[in-house]
Amino acid sequence: MDDIRDGRVVVVTGGTRGVGAGIARAFAATGARVLACARHPPEQAQEGVEFAPLDLRDPPAVRAFFAALPRLDVLVNNAGGTPYRLLTDADAERHARVIELNLLTPLTASLAAHDQLRRTRGCVVMVGSVSGGRPSPGSAAYGAAKAGLENLAASMAVEWAPEVRVNTLVVGMVRTEAADPHYGGPDGIAAVSRTVPLGRLATPADVAEAAVFLASGAAAYISGASLLVHGGGERPAFLDAAEADIGHHSEGDTR
Repeated sequence: MDDIRDGRVVVVTGGTRGVGAGIARAFAATGARVLACARHPPEQAQEGVEFAPLDLRDPPAVRAFFAALPRLDVLVNNAGGTPYRLLTDADAERHARVIELNLLTPLTASLAAHDQLRRTRGCVVMVGSVSGGRPSPGSAAYGAAKAGLENLAASMAVEWAPEVRVNTLVVGMVRTEAADPHYGGPDGIAAVSRTVPLGRLATPADVAEAAVFLASGAAAYISGASLLVHGGGERPAFLDAAEADIGHHSEGDTR
């Protein structure tokens, strides 16, 4: 994208692996200066991507990091995640740490970046999740945080307009380096992929291209939006559970 070139600066939180690394690579390919923030360096350096050590749960450090940047055009709030944990398997304090990582740290980073973004008329891209729009057993605190993140982005887009655009990528299942153990290897991934209308999990590049689009001039009139990057969503369970040929039923019969 031409409007990302010419010395523009992009910060990607959690940009050293998985989806974040894919996003960092995609912005680097546009010619931007890209800084990938994380607590630990990547196992392998990415061409065109600078590693910036930063603990996003340390607000003073986050503020100091953004204040020291010569400029900032795009902030991608990607850092997040959660282990599988039923609500009753942990205390509230542990669940609160999941909410802190997935909701409060994007707020902290966005506030710290606001003045820089306002000067460049830049944008924020939140990396959300389909877990924020449906029940998420085993990751309830994560789902709640992602629901809050999408709402935060919509409010932020209104408060910070017209200088700063803010949008959310609502991401479905992605095949990262953690996918094989998470889904039980190739057979598990194949089975899960069959539940997605497009027939496969997303790649980090799929999410990355959507992020680059939202940060580009092609999306200049898009703010406060949630872009679904989920391959069509999930096939409704009743379609496979029903014994009858529901395709022959009327609309009223299937409600």
